[in-house]
Amino acid sequence: MAGRRTDTDMTKGNPMSIILKFTLMLLLGNVAQQLYNIADTIIVGRSVDPLALAAVGSTGTVMFLMFGTSNGMVSGFSIVTSQRYGAGDERGVKASVTNGLYLSLIIAALITIVGLVFMRPLLVLMNTPEPIFDYALTYISTICAGIVCVILYNYCASLMRAVGNSLMPLIFLICSAATNVGLDIWFIVGLRMGTFGAALATVIAQGLAVIPCIIFIYAKMPALRPSKEDWKLNPAIIKEQLKLGIPMAIQYGITASGTVIMQSAFNTFDYVAVGAITAASKFQGIITMGMFSVGQTMAAYAGQNYGARNMLRIRQGVKSALKIYIVYSAAAAVFAILAVPKILWIFFDSDVDVSLYIPWAMPYIIECAVCYFFLAMIFIYRHSIQSVGFAHIAMILGFVITTTLPSHQTRWRGLQQVSQAWLSAIIFSKRSRKAGQKKTAVCLL
Repeated sequence: MAGRRTDTDMTKGNPMSIILKFTLMLLLGNVAQQLYNIADTIIVGRSVDPLALAAVGSTGTVMFLMFGTSNGMVSGFSIVTSQRYGAGDERGVKASVTNGLYLSLIIAALITIVGLVFMRPLLVLMNTPEPIFDYALTYISTICAGIVCVILYNYCASLMRAVGNSLMPLIFLICSAATNVGLDIWFIVGLRMGTFGAALATVIAQGLAVIPCIIFIYAKMPALRPSKEDWKLNPAIIKEQLKLGIPMAIQYGITASGTVIMQSAFNTFDYVAVGAITAASKFQGIITMGMFSVGQTMAAYAGQNYGARNMLRIRQGVKSALKIYIVYSAAAAVFAILAVPKILWIFFDSDVDVSLYIPWAMPYIIECAVCYFFLAMIFIYRHSIQSVGFAHIAMILGFVITTTLPSHQTRWRGLQQVSQAWLSAIIFSKRSRKAGQKKTAVCLL
């Protein structure tokens, strides 16, 4: 299996070099994916009105709840794939592919049904302002209806990453991002479809990314290509996938629930505050994709090496990732603080007074930027912990983040709580790591 040109055996070679290259590819792909939401936000803000911009932003945490929960689940499924790949179990790899697909489709159906039934009450519970409520409901309901496209892409991409291929998901996402921008312009500017058009463009573009993923896996990745007998239900594999996937889904869901609580508090302010934080968070989303990317890298890296029972190499990889992100976090913090006042205008039409939004956007960015390295540490530790079988610790970590977020807040207190949640979580993860060393040979630092 190690000789496949489209695969990467992460159990061999220099850990820092492997992690850096793999993370770079993932970062480019994740930034492309983030452009889906950025394109929606910019085009809606400049072509519809500031209320529509605020509406799209006000649903961002609900999207995170749906996407995060589903992505956590499929990431857990793919950890089984990476472990079997590292162990050289070809039949186990292919069985994990098919059974993970069955589970992913079930998850997509459940999220769609529950989301569409409870979306209106949820937006009411979140204190969504009346002027933007209809915009917000239309946008997030459309996304929810098409979430199967998002889940299938994330599953295919996570499978490719599990066996060390981060290049092809990048290429497919870049093409999909370009499609998304084109559809945004057509639907929103040309057809005047408003927030419905923005959501529809995102769903279609994500769905189109699934097709080349499937074709490539069948044509170029025999390690993942199932044969007829591999399509049988395998209770042992399903049990293993659910054992990893459910805690990861709960972990993401708990964390996302915290952001929903935070957004509901922000929604008690006026639409200027909501719009400012929306624009700033979209910009910050690109920067923090670096932290998310290293987490995905460590999931594949630790999973493969855990399958190969190479515990020392996992420890070396964690140390290498931390060194890389000391530099990245410092540079990203400086860039974010300096850039926000200069780029905020991009999200608004020319007749909007952007100076009204900066006093809200800057405190949000500053409070978050000073804690970027702590966020990177969370992703590095959390995904490594998950991949060596301690998914329940990562789930508790998500709970720590949520309980640190506020249900009510003043202007400054609310913004400070984001960075405080990250810091609290990393303190917990360090303590959990030390406790875990007493139970396993894996030492992550």
